[in-house]
Amino acid sequence: MKPLTGVASVVGILCLLALTGCEGLRDPVPPTPVKRDPVETAPADPPLSEILKDLKPKQADLPELPKGAGPIDDDAPDELVPTERGLYYRILRKSNGRKPTLENSVVAHYRGWLDDGTQFDSSYDRGQPSPFMLSGVIPRWIEGLQLIGEGGMIELEVPGRMAYPEGRPGIPPNSTLHFIVEIKEVK
Repeated sequence: MKPLTGVASVVGILCLLALTGCEGLRDPVPPTPVKRDPVETAPADPPLSEILKDLKPKQADLPELPKGAGPIDDDAPDELVPTERGLYYRILRKSNGRKPTLENSVVAHYRGWLDDGTQFDSSYDRGQPSPFMLSGVIPRWIEGLQLIGEGGMIELEVPGRMAYPEGRPGIPPNSTLHFIVEIKEVK
């Protein structure tokens, strides 16, 4: 692989600097090539394939929105639905805006919390949405953010085995992670 030079290296450095303080977003390892199947698991019983085949929608109250978040649609669903890869999600605000792909960078506002309500990261608290390459975040974010476009809002629930099995600062090992994400811009 050739090293980046010129504009590409400057853009790469700026993207990395923009993620400073966004520990909840960073992939635990450097991103792999774009053509990967973004499923990460940790060894455990039962096998992940057994868990995935039994996933069903689950009822959940609408999340509490942080200060500065846009509105939720009046017809937002009252349940989270699973994808075949194990992500639970619900679209809180529909959008006809441009949807991101792995090759895109996005600017998004987000809040992340644990099952007990403990917040571990929030761009809302910092007062500014965060720019990042979609290919550089945890795999379930990659999957979830491709479901909405600019101006949309989604709620994500990422099972611990699919986020940070070893944990991260402020995130205990195998914690289920909850997020609200608003895509402000797709580049």
